Amino acid sequence: MPLLISAACALLAGWSPLTASADSDRPAKPSDVFRQFTQHIQRQIELDKTAFALASGCTNWFYHQEKQAPAPPAAQPIVFHPVLQPPGREECLRAYPRGLESVRQDFHRTQTSLSVSLTFYEYALVGDRNDDGRYSREELQDIFLALALTFDPGRSPGAQAASLTGRFDDWYRVRNLEHLMTGMAQLYEKGYRVSPADRAEIDRVTK
Repeated sequence: MPLLISAACALLAGWSPLTASADSDRPAKPSDVFRQFTQHIQRQIELDKTAFALASGCTNWFYHQEKQAPAPPAAQPIVFHPVLQPPGREECLRAYPRGLESVRQDFHRTQTSLSVSLTFYEYALVGDRNDDGRYSREELQDIFLALALTFDPGRSPGAQAASLTGRFDDWYRVRNLEHLMTGMAQLYEKGYRVSPADRAEIDRVTK
């Protein structure tokens, strides 16, 4: 089964989709598909991690002001432990002028966002079955099918990367973790697994 991970995050000003970096018309090497796909997801993960540190810290700060213990976060499939400096009073009041209720809502909503971005990153790594930093034609076909995309081997690597990053943007926007986990299960049915190298990379990006 895929990694079962619990996550929490919050976005500072709502979600804003990353534009796909892949240009479908430019020449590209086959390895570019893996590189562009994973780097695109990593950029969103970094935004989510920074936002989580603010929302998590401010949730604790507001609860402390009311002398309450913070409510435990809902379980999600990815673990993230923030190591950034906790936000202070002024930062929390500026980010959440409506107080505890607003930060609590933001926390739970964007908790799912980080879970989606990290799980999507896991998916991208699992799809590289032999951990060689590139997708073979067979791997691409399986990855596309599991994401409900049509695979055309005649398209350029740039165009293929754009399709994958576009799917990430679309599913991230609506927090579509359910369909993503269904796609992951399809890869597992074909023998794909989280390798030790995948686990190490996931640990790296969640720090």
